[in-house]
Amino acid sequence: MIGIFDSGSGGLSVLREIIKILPREKYIYFADNAFCPYGEKTPEFIQQRGRVVTDYLLSEGADIIVVACNTATAAAISTLRSEYDVKFIGMEPAVKPAALSSETGVIGVLATAGTLKGSKYLNTKGLYEDNVRIEERVGQGFVELVERGVLEGPEAERTVRDSLQPLLDSGADRIVLGCTHYPFLKDVIQKLSGPSVQVIDPAPAVARHLLDVMETEGLVREDGGPELPDVRLVASGDPGPSRALYQMIIKNR
Repeated sequence: MIGIFDSGSGGLSVLREIIKILPREKYIYFADNAFCPYGEKTPEFIQQRGRVVTDYLLSEGADIIVVACNTATAAAISTLRSEYDVKFIGMEPAVKPAALSSETGVIGVLATAGTLKGSKYLNTKGLYEDNVRIEERVGQGFVELVERGVLEGPEAERTVRDSLQPLLDSGADRIVLGCTHYPFLKDVIQKLSGPSVQVIDPAPAVARHLLDVMETEGLVREDGGPELPDVRLVASGDPGPSRALYQMIIKNR
């Protein structure tokens, strides 16, 4: 069983990519939406929530855990790896592909405040900031939009534009999505950015890494499994938002 957790429904953007390459596995997804968003929470708080959720996922039979949240990866994954005897897969900032492919020499990063302050992001940024200019903005209100299911339309465009426009004005031709909620707004981000700007979602790379680790650990299912992914959704708060987004994912897969 693959355990996946996020502060809310955003990690379903990672599950969406995982089930493309591991469609017959068994999943349990935990939305910690009673405490969403994580972006402004302290690292200590996020670490404690990570322990609570990890304990639950392990008690339900998870064999590997995906921390499908950039903020939780930044704040808690090192602690979780040191305290639990299970493999954890975290989110990787997609700064490298953006930096290597940028034609203007400017890339934009949309993320939560917690991710932008995290050592994983800062270390990655440090490897490339001598070669490209990296502009950053917190996606103000993005998580709340996704949790409410507002993924398009005037309200979504107004909210996204406020954080995105400064990155575009700086000359960025690559926009890195540094929060797993943000890919659900990718169509709006791309529409506002225009065709010359590439919007980069790190979830496909995370899914491929999960597959590699599972193959190494001998965790990939050998018996074929069901025709559709066996996914159980759990939430610490209202399960409605996760269920609605998951139904959209399955409908469009």
